[in-house]
Amino acid sequence: MSTHPAPRSGRSGLALLVIAAAQLLMVMDGTIVTVGLPVIATGLRIPEADLDWVLTSYALAFGGLLLAGGRAGDLLGRRRLFRAGLVVFLAASLLGGLAGNGTVLIAARVLQGLGAAIVAPAALSLLTDTFPAGPRRNKALGVYGAMGGLGSVAGLLLGGALTEYLGWRWIMFVNIPIALLVLAGTVALAPGSRRPGHLDVPGAATVTLALGSLVYAINRAGTHGVTDGLTLTFGAATVVLLLAFLRIQRTARDPMLPPGVLADRGRLGANLVMLLMGAGQLATFYFLTLYMQTIKQYSPMITGLAYLPFAIGIGLGSGLIGPRLQARTTTRTVLAIGMSVAAVAMAWFSLLTPGQNPLLVLLPAQLAGGIGLGIGFVAATIGGVQGVTSRDSGIASGLVNTSQQIGGALGLAVLAGIAVTATSGRPPGTSPHDALTAGYTTGMLGAGAFYLAAILTAVVLMRPRRGPEPAPAGALDEPSGTHL
Repeated sequence: MSTHPAPRSGRSGLALLVIAAAQLLMVMDGTIVTVGLPVIATGLRIPEADLDWVLTSYALAFGGLLLAGGRAGDLLGRRRLFRAGLVVFLAASLLGGLAGNGTVLIAARVLQGLGAAIVAPAALSLLTDTFPAGPRRNKALGVYGAMGGLGSVAGLLLGGALTEYLGWRWIMFVNIPIALLVLAGTVALAPGSRRPGHLDVPGAATVTLALGSLVYAINRAGTHGVTDGLTLTFGAATVVLLLAFLRIQRTARDPMLPPGVLADRGRLGANLVMLLMGAGQLATFYFLTLYMQTIKQYSPMITGLAYLPFAIGIGLGSGLIGPRLQARTTTRTVLAIGMSVAAVAMAWFSLLTPGQNPLLVLLPAQLAGGIGLGIGFVAATIGGVQGVTSRDSGIASGLVNTSQQIGGALGLAVLAGIAVTATSGRPPGTSPHDALTAGYTTGMLGAGAFYLAAILTAVVLMRPRRGPEPAPAGALDEPSGTHL
């Protein structure tokens, strides 16, 4: 392993700016297309049954390749991979902005997810390479963490403004100047430490293809039925690929997912809870956007602003309420509280109607949902890294983020199919707006069911450990590329 001296104070400030901007860009792109979805569907003639792929494709590639991207940074050099990921992300954004049909746009979103899976873990590892353990690193980590919360909000607001005033293609094009500036700033970054080992390419390929096959099978079943030939084919392919992945993980010299990480029931439970939270959250954004723009006829800009209660709620839950609960009770109890609040919010959303005053359901239910999810994110992240060794601390924290991204992709596929079925199953004579709203609210009730399942998962699998466990010795001093 090679080491490099930390840069001087002024240079480290620029390094933090570059790393924080990269994190902001990666998180922002997960939500920036959300508000523009109805306009994109019209412009590229994407059927509503396939529209969720614009979101799912990014989450699937990002989550499926995240651990492999972090490992690649460990092996090949973090600054080198950071730059390469930015170039991939930049090129994908240009391709997406120029897309002439839905297929090209979705392919561009997959490439963006690949770029993000390389950049995101390298960014945090470079941060820990740049700042020595202690107050300076803690302050830098605070800035980095804030970009995660700010990015999702900025994506919704910026996506709305760009769609309304410049057109949806600028949702893609806006990434280009930001990525170029970040690339120029990488001269301030240390090359980063490197570790010997091997990249588990077969493991990364099989698990990503398996998840993609599963999402396609779920989507296809929603529109063509469970007995459809392609549905059955991709379902079978999913099983074969998952079995291949498990075999590869047992025999690989450096498996992408070390078996010890999920050997603990509590960490397994925390990751399953994060997967279920991701499944509900991404689908909720999807349904709320369609409700606000298709039913309420909000402009993209107003839609972005209407998401502010959700953002405020997540900030309150993760930054204020969650940490205080964590200090007073067990991680399992905190998760149960957070998921209960989120489930109540989904039941509240089920009361939406086409002509309803937004102050009755739309805005207050968002605040409640944001608080519940914010509390849950804190507890699930802590539960996902409790008790891990220093060697596996990066993998464990990266796996928590992978679970969220994969959960989002799978949950959206399932709930979008449920919503379409609920809409098409309305009695004859039901107005289109009533039928669509019924589908959206049914989908959000499905998200609530995921949160209830998360409560059950936490209660059954997670041991009642109180508060955040101290970081394992060396966990912050020896960064791994999969920290997020």
